[in-house]
Amino acid sequence: MILDAVLTSLAAFVLALALTALVRRHALAHGVLDVPNDRSSHRVPTPRGGGIAIALSTLAASIWLLWRGALDLQLFLALTGGGIIVAFVGYLDDRRPLSARIRLAAHLAAALWALLWLGGLPPMRFGDHIVALGWAGYAVGALGIAWTVNLFNFMDGIDGIAASEAVFIAWGAALLALVLEQSVAVPATAMAFGAACCGFLAWNWPPAKIFMGDVGSGYLGYVLVVLALGAARANPAVLAVWVILGGIFFCDALVTLVRRLARGERVYQAHRSHAYQGLARRWGSHRPVTLAVICVNLLWLLPCAWFAAGHPGHAAWTVLIALVPLALAVLLAGAGLHVKEGEPESRRRR
Repeated sequence: MILDAVLTSLAAFVLALALTALVRRHALAHGVLDVPNDRSSHRVPTPRGGGIAIALSTLAASIWLLWRGALDLQLFLALTGGGIIVAFVGYLDDRRPLSARIRLAAHLAAALWALLWLGGLPPMRFGDHIVALGWAGYAVGALGIAWTVNLFNFMDGIDGIAASEAVFIAWGAALLALVLEQSVAVPATAMAFGAACCGFLAWNWPPAKIFMGDVGSGYLGYVLVVLALGAARANPAVLAVWVILGGIFFCDALVTLVRRLARGERVYQAHRSHAYQGLARRWGSHRPVTLAVICVNLLWLLPCAWFAAGHPGHAAWTVLIALVPLALAVLLAGAGLHVKEGEPESRRRR
């Protein structure tokens, strides 16, 4: 099964690499470009919509893993059905902006679809206590999935950050699951998904030659949260591991959201007040910010997740230990601070 997962991941990487090149060529030929505006973090019109390559490659890999018996039918249907909904709505939004209500309705529908196939929200572990929410879990789970879908959309604002974060979460969770000898279904799919993200990342690394667009950012968030819930079906403590691995995105998005709400801003409108965006302006480039996020992931969050995975009784406390310093860091970095419209970006392109 592990050999199948590795070969499938390699195929997903090659497919995503090739598909991204085709999407980029099509976008350039038909003028599907992300033109900079006052809220942008880039200054050169850039092709968008490359995230469809990730979605198609992951779908192909999932079908193969299902046929090989490395992915169960319930998780496959949860991933593909809702994933298609999220990606399709993102595809439409990339071409003609949809209202926030339409996007949210689609995301909630995809979330409920996933929860129905997964049997609801898995029990959660707090210390020695296992808490099952029952039917209320559907409401909590739907909101959580929709939040994660939009979180990746919020955080996809500079070159390479969203794709590299998805690779880290997917491969980090897969590594820990394999080391702890957990079910291979989620790790195999996570490995293939991460490989597809790598294929796209080869084109999206700073300076980006193509952006993923909403078709990709929402899809990334959806796949990761559904994989996390799928893994938690067998082990409730695993959910804490996935939360830790995604700690930087969770902290930056949450702190920014709270500060914008406190100012009475419309949080669904585009902005550039996340900590990572402020750092990109301050440091004059996207690359050092993306590299800094990768370093924090590898040197801080991965060891914390490893400890939580090996000590399930302490997983909830480990989440706090891992994320509270990050929340303070993004707060100090200016997450959520008001940015004046028209304020100049850095002089460098990326």
